[in-house]
Amino acid sequence: MQTKAISLKNVNKWFDKFHVLKDINLTVNTGEKVVICGPSGSGKSTVVRCINKLEEHQSGSISLYGKELKNTQESINSIQGNVGMVFQQFNLFPHLNVLENLILGPMKTRGKTRDEAIKIAMHYLERVHIPDQANKMPAQLSGGQQQRVAIARSLCMEPKVMLFDEPTSSLDPEMISEVLDVIIELAHDGMTMIVVTHEMGFARKVADKILFMDQGKIVEQNNTEEFFRSPKTDRCKTFLNQILKH
Repeated sequence: MQTKAISLKNVNKWFDKFHVLKDINLTVNTGEKVVICGPSGSGKSTVVRCINKLEEHQSGSISLYGKELKNTQESINSIQGNVGMVFQQFNLFPHLNVLENLILGPMKTRGKTRDEAIKIAMHYLERVHIPDQANKMPAQLSGGQQQRVAIARSLCMEPKVMLFDEPTSSLDPEMISEVLDVIIELAHDGMTMIVVTHEMGFARKVADKILFMDQGKIVEQNNTEEFFRSPKTDRCKTFLNQILKH
């Protein structure tokens, strides 16, 4: 029997009077890879930000491994221990070198010694194929390298679930594949993940399930093969036709 990692039931979110998420229902099982796509402003990033408690939802429920997440410090601590997130921007501390960026979280929130944290950090730098960059400052790295450092930093917290919010959208085209290749490797290793992306080739390779969002709603969700072969709604067909041309 599959274990539910994340469950959203009738989740609604407003920014003032703007209804940004409308009755979102989503289940992600342990080990499952879910891609969320759709036009800009459709609510994709808000979904993952609500899961990660960076935004508060106003109604409905979000559960992590069967435990409902409330707007409490306990829930925030639970998220920090179990959910990693990689953003569009790299959010690295510019005054710290790569290694110092990576060991900060394990030492501060997981109580690791400096030596333990360094061992973990080097393991994950190997994992994203840039152990030789450990002593460089973020500004000395390419965008693709910085994003791989950001992925390694999240992995250093040893999360059960990884959330990616358009992780390649701020990268030059030639750097996109190096970041996607790292995410593909994580997927093949069985990491539970939700990825917000427009990279449909990547989605075909990785996703077990794809959600299409528009105007705050999940308009369509299906397994990957069916999603591409026979989209059910005209809105999804139009989106795919436009994005697959490029």
